[in-house]
Amino acid sequence: MIQSARAACACATSTWQRGAFDLTASQGQLYPPDQKFGQIPMELATTLSGMEVYERMISGALPPPPMYKVANIRLISAESGRTKLEAVPLEDHYNPIGTIHGGWIATLLDAALASCVHTCVPLGSGFTTAEFKTNLVRPVTVATGRLLCEGTVLYMGRSIATSEAKIMTEAGKMVAHGVETCAIFEIPSR
Repeated sequence: MIQSARAACACATSTWQRGAFDLTASQGQLYPPDQKFGQIPMELATTLSGMEVYERMISGALPPPPMYKVANIRLISAESGRTKLEAVPLEDHYNPIGTIHGGWIATLLDAALASCVHTCVPLGSGFTTAEFKTNLVRPVTVATGRLLCEGTVLYMGRSIATSEAKIMTEAGKMVAHGVETCAIFEIPSR
């Protein structure tokens, strides 16, 4: 069972698409220096479905969130109930003992766990993370390189959603996995 799970994970990672930005030239940064970041304006949050938000983010019509800059995370793809992100750990993310801080790994997981739910949130509704659990299974350093994280919705109700995500190296080794519960709510009219 473990061997077949490893084979499935290695197979899944081979379908990831790389971005056009040259990682080597930017010393690990996923974005060019002039990249703009921002929040979704409230008037758009109330007039677009979650999936429409992610379609616009991928096309460049909406900027990535500011946390993506800080954590060096980039959205690769989104479909209803599933998102894929990439991240490159930097020395700025180290803890005192010389590995990537668990909070950075949790941030990447939360980005995938929440965004896959967001793709299913209907027009006029919002959501927030209610709780999440992270399992760190392998240490991460700058030498680990690019990480791939996929989030998938497990359950989508009117007021609660749950999701799961895994972080994998490009070589197909798992470094962390987690689950999340999100609260779904109506955005009040102004």
